[in-house]
Amino acid sequence: MRQYETTFILRPNLGEDQFTEIIERTCSIITDDGGVIIDTDRWGIKRLAYEINKEVQGYYVCLNYAAPGTTIAELERIFRIDDRVLRFLTIKLADSIDAEGISREKEDFAARAEQEAQQTSEEESGDTAEDEKKPAAAAAETAEEKSSSAEQSTDE
Repeated sequence: MRQYETTFILRPNLGEDQFTEIIERTCSIITDDGGVIIDTDRWGIKRLAYEINKEVQGYYVCLNYAAPGTTIAELERIFRIDDRVLRFLTIKLADSIDAEGISREKEDFAARAEQEAQQTSEEESGDTAEDEKKPAAAAAETAEEKSSSAEQSTDE
């Protein structure tokens, strides 16, 4: 098996039920062909860089998985047929991956997700403390600037 990453963009007006249905169908195609889903990342609705099929926004989904090469042909064939998919891109990340590599990748993605969640919670709790520090730091900087400019004028 090889490791792949497929990112696809769905029409934004579909609704959460259809987003989920398309993602589950895609995952089932991969698993039915003997593949393993490593990570499913829903990026959500984002603005497109340029208009695609008269759409200015799209719902982004990124799948990281291990599968045989024949799975990609079937997956992309279905993406081409489905009008709800605006664009898709599949990238081969590794030529071969075994069961140990798959479990390591899953652990890596889980660790990254946990770390991002922790950073987000720290930022939310730290925002108020940082906001209080900013005026004090700005006042200290202006005081230093005034004192240094006063020293420069006396030196001249």
